Amino acid sequence: MSAEHPPTEQALPEALLRELAAHPAGVSLPRLCKRLGVRMSVLMRVLAYAGEDAIGGVRGPGWVRTVEDGARTLAVLTEAGRRALAERPPH
Repeated sequence: MSAEHPPTEQALPEALLRELAAHPAGVSLPRLCKRLGVRMSVLMRVLAYAGEDAIGGVRGPGWVRTVEDGARTLAVLTEAGRRALAERPPH
């Protein structure tokens, strides 16, 4: 994905997983926004739904987590995220 052609809302979770899979050490949130072509608020919403926290009483799938790295916050793909990505057909 590029900033010129951001993913659709439906395709964003998969684009996020694929981007994180390419960077096992994690990616800073501003860099993810740029790579995916989305605003920070959109990225934060997708991270919340793809993470482990419960939203509306429903626990997320735990595909991603955020970690603090000094002054930066990184998004990292979890093992559950790797499995979910492996189960998806290649596009």
